[in-house]
Amino acid sequence: MNQSADNIRVKLPVTILMLIAGTFMILPFLWMLSTSFQTPSEVFRQWLPSKLDFSNHERIWTGSYNFVPYYLNSLKISVIGTIGAVFLSALAAYGFARTEFKGRDTLFIVYLSMMMIPPQVVFVPKFIMFNWVGIYNTHWALILPAMFSIFGVFMFRQFFLSIPKEITESAFLDGAGHFKIFLKLVLPLAKPAIATFAIIDFSWQWNDYENALVFLTSPDLYTIPLGLQNFVLENNVDYNGMMAAASAAIIPMIAIFLIGQKYIIQGISSSAVKG
Repeated sequence: MNQSADNIRVKLPVTILMLIAGTFMILPFLWMLSTSFQTPSEVFRQWLPSKLDFSNHERIWTGSYNFVPYYLNSLKISVIGTIGAVFLSALAAYGFARTEFKGRDTLFIVYLSMMMIPPQVVFVPKFIMFNWVGIYNTHWALILPAMFSIFGVFMFRQFFLSIPKEITESAFLDGAGHFKIFLKLVLPLAKPAIATFAIIDFSWQWNDYENALVFLTSPDLYTIPLGLQNFVLENNVDYNGMMAAASAAIIPMIAIFLIGQKYIIQGISSSAVKG
């Protein structure tokens, strides 16, 4: 009984602190939603709108801003880039985790060290290369580099190392090759890792501003982060429209999280049972 009371005394302050921290973190999100339903005169004057004004949400889709192309461009880049990143990262990670060749671990360390290079350093070389290849000012300038993720290779490799070697060795004895084992055996077991990485990578690509700013110049190719600049007018900022667009922009991220969390929970549950 005393031990239970001591646990409550320890956990209660921590819970209160976490609740306060969580409240501060969610306040900007709540302000964004509230502002999207306010009139221009209510911004910065009150927290809650006097009445729900849906005109801000209507005009970003049907008005002069025409947010639909930006939305579709972001979906195209993020979906294709994420699918490619998941497949290529998992394939490379399988090679580092399940194939034996000279200098494998050294090569992996060198490859992993590339994460220390700031992405801004390679903007000029990428610009020259994309211009030479002919994909500058196209969506492929964002999609192709996004398909190669050092973090994804590291994450999948660590997961593949946790899979017992006996599983793949028995498949080898049955005559299966590396690629068949990867597609038919390893990938189905990696659903929790795939879901986790897909959520992270999709959010990175969906919110990517710098690469879109550097490698896209045509307004019809703009993504959502670039499209939000249209709400910064010459003499003022259309906060209501910007917050309405930002509210709509988080829907795909919430959707992919809800889809992927099932596999993440399944992976955690199965790991707990095995342990």
